[in-house]
Amino acid sequence: MQPIRNIAIIAHVDHGKTTLVDKILHFCNLFRENEVQGDLILDSNDLERERGITIFSKNVSVQYKGVKINIIDTPGHADFGGEVERVLKMADGVLLLVDAFEGPMPQTRFVLKKALELGLKPIVVVNKIDKPYARVDYVLKKTESLFLELATIEDQLEFPVIYAVGRKGRVYNALPEDFSTPATVDPLLEKILAHVPGPKTDDQKSFKMVVSALDYDSHLGRMSIGKIHQGVVKTGKKLILTGDPTKIYKADKILISQGLGKVAVAEVGSGDIVTIAGIFESKIGETISE
Repeated sequence: MQPIRNIAIIAHVDHGKTTLVDKILHFCNLFRENEVQGDLILDSNDLERERGITIFSKNVSVQYKGVKINIIDTPGHADFGGEVERVLKMADGVLLLVDAFEGPMPQTRFVLKKALELGLKPIVVVNKIDKPYARVDYVLKKTESLFLELATIEDQLEFPVIYAVGRKGRVYNALPEDFSTPATVDPLLEKILAHVPGPKTDDQKSFKMVVSALDYDSHLGRMSIGKIHQGVVKTGKKLILTGDPTKIYKADKILISQGLGKVAVAEVGSGDIVTIAGIFESKIGETISE
């Protein structure tokens, strides 16, 4: 199976989360040179574009040095905290994105607390460092204080920090003196490979997946989304829900993320994030198993 990294991005509203994801997608050459794509690719919902916030979490993936990186975009508004918690359970690491002036905000604190409780590996990204009002030293001290307060184990205090001008797709391992210095998002992707562990996998056990989100297709009906915790799921496989093990369903179609879209596959192993059609009575929080 291909190596995988599952990473969620947590940030307060307007700290540049979705814009940075856009730049990662462009950097990994998901679009042809003549293909027109606007900014805020992940904000595909009309209300999201109107309000400039992310409401519905989405999963996209990129290929980098032979590793599949599932990037899980999470809601950045306090009203959608429940959605954030469910999404974090699909990740093995988080990018904590903070504004170079505002620093960690209340919603950031809430989500980081949940992420650390789940044992996710954090990477701190200080964004908008080129702004004239940026106060990077102050923001770093505030972030360190937040980790001291919320860390559940000592290792969580040893988090890497990188610096970004997200709207220009520039990421630096150290704070640059000149913010016009040429750079790409490559340092961020390298940090993900080095610092975020791959998901725990066990394809030998029977299939099990917790439903973290739901989707709907006019042809396929309700679809269940989650990270496979163990085992392998194949098209046509008979499955049950923990809520009622007497009912037997069939995996009519199995989809995984590829770029911005999803592609159908015959089977998927543990550790990857998958969408399964055919379990038409599934609910968020339920377990799908053999």
